[in-house]
Amino acid sequence: MLAQGVISMPRAVYFSLPILIGLTVFMAVSETPGILRDWTINQNPVVLDSGDIRDGKCSTQKGFFTGCSAHLNYAYKGQNYNKDVEIMFVDIHAGDYETDLVISADHPELATLSLGLEKLWNRIITLAVFVALLGGACIAMIFQLLRLWRVRGQLRQPAQLVPVPVEITTFQRKGKRLMVTYADKVADRRTGRAAHTRFEPGQEPLLVGEKGGKAVGLAVWHGNAALPVLLDQRLERIDMTADERASTLAPLADELGGHPPELIAQRKKGPSILARLARFLLVILLIIGGVLGYWLWYVTSASSQFTSPAMDLNNMMPAPLNRWGCDQLKKRFGDQRAPFGCVASDYTSWK
Repeated sequence: MLAQGVISMPRAVYFSLPILIGLTVFMAVSETPGILRDWTINQNPVVLDSGDIRDGKCSTQKGFFTGCSAHLNYAYKGQNYNKDVEIMFVDIHAGDYETDLVISADHPELATLSLGLEKLWNRIITLAVFVALLGGACIAMIFQLLRLWRVRGQLRQPAQLVPVPVEITTFQRKGKRLMVTYADKVADRRTGRAAHTRFEPGQEPLLVGEKGGKAVGLAVWHGNAALPVLLDQRLERIDMTADERASTLAPLADELGGHPPELIAQRKKGPSILARLARFLLVILLIIGGVLGYWLWYVTSASSQFTSPAMDLNNMMPAPLNRWGCDQLKKRFGDQRAPFGCVASDYTSWK
């Protein structure tokens, strides 16, 4: 039999799981009603010129996520309405947003900002990505916890032990304790499953070699358990007598020449400073090339002058490039309202 508690989970998982679940629920509950409202409005929208937009403001977090809110006051067919609207989307923007008050002709009690309709698919994709990432992380953590608890239950029962080499992927010393993460990546019939274990003061993992710059430890499969158990150098994790431990360790010590491998962080020589600088400059050039290419496509070929974040890119261009870009847009959309970055002081006509 094996000792209890030899398979563990980082404590951060127990703290982060409730936080991730809370964030997932908060994102879904806070954003889904607004998206459903604007989806309904978008089926039959009516722009109200007489509507009043109060306390409208947008704030950008880390230059990427934008949240806007406003209080809407309007009258439609003799009925007065007051609504509070909040929307969140991903955008790269500098400056103010121009927006109108829009309601649903079928459900006039539903009102929003035209900005919310323009960014509707942006908001849907943003919410879907957030919920998928956060929810996926929650499911993965829950699965790991359930597998851990199942393995712990199996280890309480006697079963045949089958030795297997495992790769030590990471380790960290916390005080006198050693936290080790290992994976079944060495054996012929490897599963690739990773597990965590904690060694008490004075204990060290039983290392038998090295492969690909990673230390290799000796573990055992306990019956049909889903995870192998990493052994310690003195085999104290296995229920056996002192003589049995000595007879088991003797041939292993002879094989290793009396000097078992040490758990030392492997350091690989990285690229030179010039190579790193060249890679960095190449990435910068690729980003600049991609931005310029996207901007050229927008001003010369885009099917709409209201394309985000291309409008913002055009607005941030140096004056000569911005003027040239607006001229190209005006050739195709001159009979329509000017987009952001090309508007005159009246926020409507072309500059």
